[in-house]
Amino acid sequence: MYQTDPPLSPKEYLPTMYDLPSEDSEEPGLPDEFHILQPQLLRETFCPPTHPTEQIFTATDLNLYYDVRHPLWYKRPDWFAVMGVSRLYEQQDLRLSYVVWQEGVDPFVVVELLSPGTEKEDLGDTLRNVNQPPTKWQVYEQILRVPYYIVFDRYTNQLRAFQLIADRYGEIDLDTSKIWMPSLQLGLGLWQGSYQGIERLWLRCYDHTGQWLPTLRELQQQERARTEQAQLQLKQTQLQLQQERARAEKLAAQLRAMGIDPENS
Repeated sequence: MYQTDPPLSPKEYLPTMYDLPSEDSEEPGLPDEFHILQPQLLRETFCPPTHPTEQIFTATDLNLYYDVRHPLWYKRPDWFAVMGVSRLYEQQDLRLSYVVWQEGVDPFVVVELLSPGTEKEDLGDTLRNVNQPPTKWQVYEQILRVPYYIVFDRYTNQLRAFQLIADRYGEIDLDTSKIWMPSLQLGLGLWQGSYQGIERLWLRCYDHTGQWLPTLRELQQQERARTEQAQLQLKQTQLQLQQERARAEKLAAQLRAMGIDPENS
């Protein structure tokens, strides 16, 4: 019998992230400030308790390669998260892009921030042209089968969310402008507050109690407050010890004045 060679892994015959372009030739313009700050807020607060930090990858404006038959086709989500993959590519390198056939894990949640020029495609209202790549909606729903697809329009402050049910997206009823993801024990919702000095409605994460998860700055403030509280308690303890020592010395002086040796009493 002839021996057959073992099948090649995708890393042996398909392009890796090192071989594929990391720049976006379709959108040469730099993102506006909101497209920088909003994904940053999501990255800071996306902390699902179901996965260790080193097994969560989030990305902003990164090429997402999704089709082995067309390895140069990609989408560039405003923000997405993948669960159960190393934070670093092959546990050693920052990613230039996310290549699904190399990683072996599809994104779990994708967020698109609507712009006038991309709104129709983001909401699945455009048709695919013949011999052209599929739309974002088709990629997320039919190819990658992303469980949660979330769309936020900062001009109208409208939040819409879609969950994969069977093989199609169904829109989630958002009475409270919050989306809970049970398998992550984490939610995304609209929060009115100041981030990076900008007061507005922001999309951020919350926990199972409904509490907004803290940003890096808020964590620093909490740690500073704990340190200050600990220092205050230490000062209060030292003051109490000083007061007790003073009372003891006063009592000892009174006993000596009465001819009593406090050391032998």
